[in-house]
Amino acid sequence: MGHRRIRLKVLGLSTEQITQGAYALILAEVNGPVRIPVIIAENEARSIAARMERIALPRPLAHDLFASFAKAFGIAMEEVFIHKFEDGIFHSEISFTDGERRVTFDSRTSDAIAIAMRTGAPIYTTEQILHECGFVMEESSTTEQQEPTLEELQQQLDEAIEHENYEEASRITAIINKKKNI
Repeated sequence: MGHRRIRLKVLGLSTEQITQGAYALILAEVNGPVRIPVIIAENEARSIAARMERIALPRPLAHDLFASFAKAFGIAMEEVFIHKFEDGIFHSEISFTDGERRVTFDSRTSDAIAIAMRTGAPIYTTEQILHECGFVMEESSTTEQQEPTLEELQQQLDEAIEHENYEEASRITAIINKKKNI
């Protein structure tokens, strides 16, 4: 795998919890078929959902406050870089600039993405992470008999959660959501 960086976009968020207090955030390769599921906590999911759905909240959330603070002091968020996947956790960095200095901080991926959505900063990852963690949604070209039923998918999902395989759980949830929206 090369060290080429891949740009990602926020595709969606699972409408239901994967497990108690956890949701799946689906990132998508820009101009590509690969999707990456990221398990995030409820607060970050709420913050991301509010931004995705353009909901005007009565009070600013922490991510809004952070973005406003940086902007007020002339600091621009340059990018989010999801650079490592280890023990089921994505590790990210956020880079900022004031026009002269460039500063990079470690960040939880969910926070980094929530802030990037407010600043318009691009999100990148590595080819290796895309290869390791990504999946391609199957197009509905296969015959109906081969596709698992919602009940079968729910059973697979329960098994994945039971074995704490959250990446697989996230992938199955994405398929369930796609099926339900048909």
